[in-house]
Amino acid sequence: MSIAPFFLLYLHGFNSSPISSKARITYDFCVANGMSDCIAIPELPHIPALAMEQMSEIIERQTLPVAIIGSSLGGYYASFLAEKYGLNAALINPAVNPAQLWHEHLGLNRNYYSGREYEITEEHVQQLRAIDTPSLQHPEKFMLLVQTGDETLDYRLAVDKYKSSMRIIQEGGNHSFENYADMLPEIFQFLATPH
Repeated sequence: MSIAPFFLLYLHGFNSSPISSKARITYDFCVANGMSDCIAIPELPHIPALAMEQMSEIIERQTLPVAIIGSSLGGYYASFLAEKYGLNAALINPAVNPAQLWHEHLGLNRNYYSGREYEITEEHVQQLRAIDTPSLQHPEKFMLLVQTGDETLDYRLAVDKYKSSMRIIQEGGNHSFENYADMLPEIFQFLATPH
């Protein structure tokens, strides 16, 4: 596959990790296509303001054009960053209103991968609200991929929010997005193309 060079920032979801299945599949795809030095998969802090700071630093120090893949909560973050920096972004079953969902997680939580405990506070929920992008300035820069069988998020919220963007809506599937690897050539083609 021949694509224009770019730097990819992959953002995992809530309670996920850089060693999640999609993160590893994405990294392996980059390696197979000669982009092993052009990808960052940071472990995102549970504090949204810190996560945004960390991601902004990564974006601002790149010399290549930057593009983002964001999954679930990472898709919510990707929307804000793509709008702020004018980047292409592919969103995989993205969260549209995570602040509402985080109210169910106030207090102690445990990361699925590391087992690390952390606390979510009302202040963190407010930080999430502060980076909402209710209306998109550049919908053409987004590629939305959702599966109707998502058991965690209501896919229809994303379908509505990104109605002016490129959308791939697959019947069935789940929140992890089945057959994600099969979609990567199309995703990378979109991310590498100016919009």
